Amino acid sequence: MGRLKSFWRSLGPGLVVGAADDDPAGITIYALAGAKFGLSVLWTVLATLPFMVIIQRMAGRIGLVSGKGLAGNMKKHYPLWMLLFITILISVASVINIGADISAMSAALKLLVPLPSIVIAVLLSLIVVALIIALPYRIIAKYLKWVAIVLFSYVLTVFFISPDWRSVFLHIFIPHASFNKEYLAMIVAIFGTTISPYLFFWQASEAVEEERLHHYDQVHGMIPDIKPKATRHFPGRIRNEIGTMYTDVRTGMIFSNLITFFIMILAASTLFSHGFSEVSSIEDMATLLRPLAGHYANLLFLIGIIASGVLAIPVLAGSAAYAIAETIGWKVGLDYTFGKARQFYLILILATILGIAIPALGLQPVNILYYTGIIFGVVSPFIIALVIHMANNPKIMGQYTSRLLSNVIAYILLLIMTASIIGIFFL
Repeated sequence: MGRLKSFWRSLGPGLVVGAADDDPAGITIYALAGAKFGLSVLWTVLATLPFMVIIQRMAGRIGLVSGKGLAGNMKKHYPLWMLLFITILISVASVINIGADISAMSAALKLLVPLPSIVIAVLLSLIVVALIIALPYRIIAKYLKWVAIVLFSYVLTVFFISPDWRSVFLHIFIPHASFNKEYLAMIVAIFGTTISPYLFFWQASEAVEEERLHHYDQVHGMIPDIKPKATRHFPGRIRNEIGTMYTDVRTGMIFSNLITFFIMILAASTLFSHGFSEVSSIEDMATLLRPLAGHYANLLFLIGIIASGVLAIPVLAGSAAYAIAETIGWKVGLDYTFGKARQFYLILILATILGIAIPALGLQPVNILYYTGIIFGVVSPFIIALVIHMANNPKIMGQYTSRLLSNVIAYILLLIMTASIIGIFFL
């Protein structure tokens, strides 16, 4: 029991990133994939895992070793045009994703609470933003870890439907791919939402936050107003810091793909098996799941969407805020009070408000969520290339540049993402 508690305490940004990866956009895309293509998409669960682990480890190590987030390192070591290009990409994509997630949460909660969708969207956003501003980082980190546990609702849901486990394991280990434009677009959406660029920014920046949290004295529950020093200047602790971070990341990514696995099984064993491959809304999914999987499975599906949105909005808005604030040179960090990092928090609030505008337009959440995955799939190669270069830049990493195997896996991912995007336009 003591070891389990110690392991739980050691988990941080990696687990949060893994859980946030299964945001409403991810849940909807995985469910759509299962509904449209059945179990034939299950191979992506194993295929994406090593890529997720390597890229998130690279991002975390960059923040841990350099003491800066990705945007902070770009500002110091890369051309201005690249900094602006990447910052705009990640900010716009994050705002679109926030809007898509709020749309999905509102649609799910509307089935449980009789209120207009836009009212629900505003209330949810206000509550999440207020908590981020009011609570110090250590409390936010703890709360996000516990919210992540709610996503096990999808594991429970599958056991209400008794899928064909022999077929499940056959499809996960033996790919059954179709090389047509629709299937390829879905694979890009799956890769794009699973290996989302905003997660790289969050991972690097939260590694810096954790460094502050663990290694500086607190004053009345808050971290002093000082900049973290690069971890590489403290060689005595670098091995332990990186080792703990790696364990955290591996756990988070395995957790993320485990949830993905069960969401795809749920949709494939219910919607696809009964011919409901064209689902146009969250309401349709929930309405169809109730007779196919039972009331409790339907309820758990909706709870999972709401909980994942509560988890994802701080990560999405925070990623945009980290990128923009570091680009301009403002103070960044959830461990600072609103008064000490006003601009950072105002960007976070603005990103959320802009996100609310998307459900206010009355667009269908399922369509927004699907195309959000494709947008991230298109954006990902640029950010992945940047992370690889940073992780191998001795000016940033010193002696802690990436090893050969990590680089090979990362470059394979870059090639796959680039080739898939090209394939969409030429098939």
